[in-house]
Amino acid sequence: MTALENAIVRLLKARPFYGHLLLNLRREQLHGANQAAGITIRDGIPVLAIAAEAFTTLLPSQQEALLEHLLKHLLHLHPLRRRERNPHDWDVACDLAINPGITQLPPGALNPVAYQMPQGLAAEEYYDLIVPPFDTGNVEGSGFGSAQQDSRGAAGAGQGEALREAETVDSHEAWQEADGTPLTLAEEMVRSLVRDALQGSAGETPADIREVVSSLLQPAPIPWKQILRQFVATAGRTGRSTTWMREHRRFEHMTPGVRKRRRLNLLVGVDVSDSTNCVELREAFGVELVNLARGRECQLTVLYANSRIQRIEAFNSSPMVARRYDGGGFTDLRPVFEYAKALHPRPAAVIYLTDGIGPVPEQMEFPTLWVLTREGERPVPWGVELRLTV
Repeated sequence: MTALENAIVRLLKARPFYGHLLLNLRREQLHGANQAAGITIRDGIPVLAIAAEAFTTLLPSQQEALLEHLLKHLLHLHPLRRRERNPHDWDVACDLAINPGITQLPPGALNPVAYQMPQGLAAEEYYDLIVPPFDTGNVEGSGFGSAQQDSRGAAGAGQGEALREAETVDSHEAWQEADGTPLTLAEEMVRSLVRDALQGSAGETPADIREVVSSLLQPAPIPWKQILRQFVATAGRTGRSTTWMREHRRFEHMTPGVRKRRRLNLLVGVDVSDSTNCVELREAFGVELVNLARGRECQLTVLYANSRIQRIEAFNSSPMVARRYDGGGFTDLRPVFEYAKALHPRPAAVIYLTDGIGPVPEQMEFPTLWVLTREGERPVPWGVELRLTV
């Protein structure tokens, strides 16, 4: 996707904060959409999707504006704030909230001025303008109404009616994938991206998002156990099992049916070098992992490593106890990830307790949670950061 690479380079020069944010996003091809690009959060990982042919037809300035538009959706966590709202109307409301501050957007981009709406409102406020509240005071008519709602939303007269058939400038089809990521975990992920982007851009932040960035950098403290639990909850692998409680689709009552199940399959790395030689820290981490896995069908592979893997332990299902292994020496983070690539079945995610100081792979295909010590450093842009306080 040469056009995307060139657009990122231009942003790195003109608006480095946005450029560095884009460098840390997972990229993939966008298929089956009318728009040129889309963004979502999938299993705690931000994903940028590009329809290469459609993106190439845009002017360079329009490409940059569209990428800025996508990043603002991510910074505002729009894919996760929809909740039970109507998808179409929420999509439109989110575009109305961020588009006024972006110039050179592709043709057809929604703007509140075009619909006689005020500028500067939040997505929730635009949504309330688009979707009128249920009127309980109207006693006219027969008292019988329709229980069905139009699939495009509940928009009524005025602005809502005008926006009933409106389309967003980017694809929001994948936003439903964000439902599997808890909001607090997504906030932690975006916070890590923002910190890295600020470091790469020497602290330069566009004026129109400084308030959002500031709020991300000064969040209410979230207990580390809560973040760990939410990460594990998104890392389960879907499996299959048979059951006589469900009829088989093809062979009916002659064969047990099939049902999906959630299986926890994690690779846990524990840095046992001198830098993490804290008994309380390692024990608290081990006990919490055991508590999370207990009572579920699970597979936990624990690697104790410093410059190489010193010990391997595997736990199946609930009968397990927390253990601690003390090593020493210096840290090399690469052996754990090399082991992850060779492990079968492949782990759904990697959780690594470390101070983050040591050689590390440049990129990784597994969702990764860096459980860092109080003075630790996140070693790479990818992965979610958790600060362990004991």
